[in-house]
Amino acid sequence: MLSKEKLKVSTLRLLLSSIKYRQIEKGEELDDNEIIAVLSTEVKKRRESAEEYSKAERKELAEKEEAEIKVIEKYLPEQMTDDEITKLIDQAIDDTGAESKKDMGKVMQQLMPKTKGRADGRKVSQIVTEKLGD
Repeated sequence: MLSKEKLKVSTLRLLLSSIKYRQIEKGEELDDNEIIAVLSTEVKKRRESAEEYSKAERKELAEKEEAEIKVIEKYLPEQMTDDEITKLIDQAIDDTGAESKKDMGKVMQQLMPKTKGRADGRKVSQIVTEKLGD
């Protein structure tokens, strides 16, 4: 139990540090959306690190990164399900009249404000690519 608390405390300290750094960089207080963006970036960094550690067969480090992701995700808005993402994508494809991968930019431009902070951009992009095909 105590080791989990240490992990949580150290992760939250790193998050506060990242938020303060971004705040100093910007020169003013961050609003909720900007804080969510910082948290999302931190999750993304840890996912990439966990993948690299797994590839290098460093299981203990990958598990630590995954545990930190779980701590951070508690402070993020609830993530959209694949079904919700797919519905938004279908609607965006209909609205933009997209027919091929060449139109992917239009679809993504319409989707990203709706999914920001609630869905992984890579996942959204992957589903759009599958829907549009060649």
